[in-house]
Amino acid sequence: MCCSTRFFTEPKHPGQLYLRPGSFTAQNTHLVKYVPDPSPELLAKAADMQRILHDFYPDPPIPLKHHSPYTLLVAVVLSANNTDKCVNKVTPGLFLLADTPAAMADLPVEAIRDAIRACGLSEPKSKAIKGLSRILTEEYGGEVPQSFAALETLPGVGHKTASVVMAQAFGIPAFAVDTHIFRLAARWGLSDGKNVVKTEADLKAVFPEKDWNKLHLQFIYFGREYCPALRHNPEKCPICSIYGGQPAANS
Repeated sequence: MCCSTRFFTEPKHPGQLYLRPGSFTAQNTHLVKYVPDPSPELLAKAADMQRILHDFYPDPPIPLKHHSPYTLLVAVVLSANNTDKCVNKVTPGLFLLADTPAAMADLPVEAIRDAIRACGLSEPKSKAIKGLSRILTEEYGGEVPQSFAALETLPGVGHKTASVVMAQAFGIPAFAVDTHIFRLAARWGLSDGKNVVKTEADLKAVFPEKDWNKLHLQFIYFGREYCPALRHNPEKCPICSIYGGQPAANS
């Protein structure tokens, strides 16, 4: 598929995304739909926001504790509908029991469930962790595949989880959209906020691909500290005091 192509087929499943022309890589050619090129004004605004984010968080750390692509994958699965703080409390104990796909697959699901119970949704998440561990052991030689499509077939793994793993474990450009990023993109006028699929595409269109992985983390940290959902004072926010309240982009 040529990078200059401007019209693409409809996504085949919710994990596929809208992409603007020129944004294809070897890892994201399966993400297919047309997105208009952003205006020069929007690109300039996004560049200034990126400068602000970089000033506050020049080297943001990965918030989930892990020591391998596999332990990161498990931690991200656990983080769904949960806080990083809670996940980081339960994963040390879980990884003492098992920190490889083969070892985790051998654990009774009840042992996994008990280890992660404090984070909630322990029943479905324990089954997902055991299931994905078995698949990784049997089909991928105990390795986490470096593929969006392969990751998204694993139990408990959707596009957001796959994007986090691809970006943070393997350095593949991705822009996972969580609740913080979805909210900020709409608040700052970078996306119309219709859905996470559209928001991810809009953000990829206005920011350089080489910076997506760092921006994902910068958005999260900035949103938590300076631009929260509740009790937010736009006048004191370094970005909203300049750009907050503007109409959503591409609406």
